[in-house]
Amino acid sequence: MPALGTGSLGRSHRASLPKQRLGEAIERAGAILEIPADYRVIITPASDTGAFEAAMWCMLGARGADVFSWDAFGDRWLTDAQNELKLPDLRVFHAPYGTLPDLSQADPARDILFTWNATAAGLKVPHADWISDKREGLTFCDATSAAFAMDLPWDKLDVTTFSWQKCLGGEAQHGMIVLSPRARARLRDWRPAWPVPGIFSLFDAANEQSAMFEGSTINTPSLLATEDFLDALRWAAREGGLSGLIARSQANLAVLEAWVEKTPWIDFVAQDTALRSNTSVTLKFAGPGTADFDDEALRALTKRMTQRLEREGAALDILPYPKAPPGLRIWCGPTIDADDLAALCPWLDWAYAQARG
Repeated sequence: MPALGTGSLGRSHRASLPKQRLGEAIERAGAILEIPADYRVIITPASDTGAFEAAMWCMLGARGADVFSWDAFGDRWLTDAQNELKLPDLRVFHAPYGTLPDLSQADPARDILFTWNATAAGLKVPHADWISDKREGLTFCDATSAAFAMDLPWDKLDVTTFSWQKCLGGEAQHGMIVLSPRARARLRDWRPAWPVPGIFSLFDAANEQSAMFEGSTINTPSLLATEDFLDALRWAAREGGLSGLIARSQANLAVLEAWVEKTPWIDFVAQDTALRSNTSVTLKFAGPGTADFDDEALRALTKRMTQRLEREGAALDILPYPKAPPGLRIWCGPTIDADDLAALCPWLDWAYAQARG
């Protein structure tokens, strides 16, 4: 069971101990992620969604923007840019599930928005070589299912967001934004034409002495969720830090890759192994057994499988994202043990046979 501190519970988040705990969350996360000393980290409300949208609302509009989208979450940022902020100078690079758009089209003179790991598609960018070292615009990276399980090249990233609940399994609620010096300069020098809701306002982070960098938050945080996140960060340190977490996640992916290789009825949505996520592993039905199934029949098959697995206590919440291809989505982040995934694979074969029969 997690060893959660209780001293800050029920207190004001502005009191000394709760604020110290929030500051510790920032410090420990920065250490595990190996964030450069001149970058700054802040806590935001509303998980990764709130973090990324706050960055968009406060910082876009100074330059043209390129949005690269290849799953539901990238599409969400695209919708915000097109329909909410109505950016006048917007270029869209879109690809269907299982493939990446042409990242080489990124213009270093423009802002760039993308997801490092597409959680719904099970697809990640293999590297950041396509991002210019001499860029004039900012890179906005949604890294919520990549942070703590993939090596993020901070020198290529200016605005990076993630949530507490993805790779470290913490309770929901809060997000984090990692700001490069160039990102903080944007906050200092730019004000967008549209109104920015107070819940999204990051402008105080332009101040190099901002209390936000020490745990001051935009709104009231959950101190219980904070303790849960701190417990996860302490565990991550015991597991060897970032390299240990990445190794755990890669080992988990290897278990499923070995199973898929010998299983005719399933395959990866991401066919290119270099692009295959090692956290949100997304699978689709394959083989002659479902060749004549339409989308509705495939989704019904998934539902029957997952219902049986949940009833047996073998697997929970492995349905794919609603807009993803029918199949399964199995979390392989670092909080998962490879032995448990190995034990799951025969259950998946059993559930498929039962659901088909």
